[in-house]
Amino acid sequence: MSEPLDLVLRARRVITAYGEVDRCVGVGNGRIVAVEPYDSPLAGAVSADRFVDLADDEVLLPGLVDTHVHINEPGRTEWEGFASATRAAALGGVTTLIDMPLNSVPPTIDVAALEQKRSAASAQIYVDVGFWGGAVPGNLSQLRPLHAAGVFGFKSFLLHSGVDEFPPLPLDMLEKVLVEVAGLGTRLVVHAEDAHSIDRAVAPRGKSYAGFLTSRPRGAENLAIAWLVERARWTGAHVHVVHLSSSDALPMIASAHREGVRLTVETCPHYLTFTAEEVPDGATEFKCCPPIREAANRELLWAGLADGVIDAVVSDHSPCPVELKHRDTGDFGAAWGGIASLQVGLPAVWSGARLRGHDLADVVGWMADRPARLAGLARKGRITVGFDADLSVFAPDQAFVVDAHRLAHRNPLTPYHGRALSGTVRQTWLRGRRVGVDEPPRGALLRRGST
Repeated sequence: MSEPLDLVLRARRVITAYGEVDRCVGVGNGRIVAVEPYDSPLAGAVSADRFVDLADDEVLLPGLVDTHVHINEPGRTEWEGFASATRAAALGGVTTLIDMPLNSVPPTIDVAALEQKRSAASAQIYVDVGFWGGAVPGNLSQLRPLHAAGVFGFKSFLLHSGVDEFPPLPLDMLEKVLVEVAGLGTRLVVHAEDAHSIDRAVAPRGKSYAGFLTSRPRGAENLAIAWLVERARWTGAHVHVVHLSSSDALPMIASAHREGVRLTVETCPHYLTFTAEEVPDGATEFKCCPPIREAANRELLWAGLADGVIDAVVSDHSPCPVELKHRDTGDFGAAWGGIASLQVGLPAVWSGARLRGHDLADVVGWMADRPARLAGLARKGRITVGFDADLSVFAPDQAFVVDAHRLAHRNPLTPYHGRALSGTVRQTWLRGRRVGVDEPPRGALLRRGST
């Protein structure tokens, strides 16, 4: 090698752009500089302390990219903060996060708020972190400055977001935002549920999960997505639908793709793991919006991933203090809607994927490569020369039972508690340096176009 190497990793199983192969990976200056055959002399180019030889039961993966995380700092740091969230991410093999513009106070709807976010995150992040901006009524003039300041795109809601400081966009204003977004060459990520449909549904009350499910009908999601498809078609903007839960929308999305509409879609581990039939009444840790739906719906979401209609799987990690889940009363109407899952997303998706005949290359595509591409992260999500040396060592056959009290996110409440999953992350590397969650954090703040 003409370039000095800082690290060499060798594994019988490496997930690359060409699938699963045995390889020797060389790292220099934080980037992957060589991907060579397993028996390459690359291993002799570094000292023993800089050579990592993976065990036979381990697979080298690119670091995951999670583009949908609510970190909530500043303002609601008791819900989740940068230190706890990024520790959990690193322990789960996630090396890049993009933080949503709500539920922090202030929300990220102007440059001053973005700078407050960056100041809060600085010096306490264990993985790399970027930011979405927010598109809300009255801040159309702020989108261009936020774009110039490096946000990765903009987030909006079509109904009440759950926090008053981040109001929804009316449809006429949504179209103006899309015109602006198209002109900037960026993307609008949208919570797609129709407010009028939900206002007319029966309000959730008490412990009944079936009652809560009825309060968030599939039709609300389907109608909102139909509106977004047409407005993306009219404006030429890139619209990204977040946390798809309704499988009814898949034929419409596939049709939009065939017609060249710039529409992309994500779903989440909880929609691929749980089913409405198994949620106990009063188990408000399962509450999220849109909701976890029936088993048949779940299988159709898996089929949508397999067919490429759904592009990516990201966490929508949205935790809160235990008391806001109202586990004492089990009242789905009163409980905060959000799933805490950042640390367990990879084993959750892998556990479901392997049962359905998918391999780790599929999972990496959904959770690393495609989220990176959707966000415009040009050097993340793959093990290939020139990319950041963000890596994880994964033992896919090692089973464990989730213990919420041993997870690193701030509040010990998750619907995954007590669930048996396959696959553990044993090591995580960020730009060629092993992430130690008991060591000083070395994550970087990302700006659009910087990586």
